[in-house]
Amino acid sequence: MNEPDIIINGHQLNSAQAMAVRVAITSFFQEMWGPTPLGEDEIGIKLQRGGYRDRLAEVLKIVMPKPMPEH
Repeated sequence: MNEPDIIINGHQLNSAQAMAVRVAITSFFQEMWGPTPLGEDEIGIKLQRGGYRDRLAEVLKIVMPKPMPEH
């Protein structure tokens, strides 16, 4: 499994660091699918549904490992 190339403030993460970032993003994304992880008030619901979930889904499409090419 190839990890994504991730550059933060001009510093390229190594494979283990990129994997840690990918796993953290995936975990947070899963957490945002709970019933009310940020509270039941209007702001919490808007942040969860219209903010974090949508943005995390966009990022996951970018960082998910590409399948290994077949030889």
